[in-house]
Amino acid sequence: MSRLLKATLAATLMAAALSGCIVEPVHPRRPPPLVEVVPVAPAPGYQWVRGHYRWGNGQWLWVPGHWRY
Repeated sequence: MSRLLKATLAATLMAAALSGCIVEPVHPRRPPPLVEVVPVAPAPGYQWVRGHYRWGNGQWLWVPGHWRY
């Protein structure tokens, strides 16, 4: 076998073997949404954006609701 063919075969085998090493992290279940009291709109035309959870720093973080124009 030629040297180039051996190197290509070795690289292909290593890539195939290492592709199975990826581990998907397991996140805990998302908590139920918090109850928010919607304040009065600052002006006509504003829309309330509900709060939600986002994943960050290894835990679920609550992003509070806000008014958007």
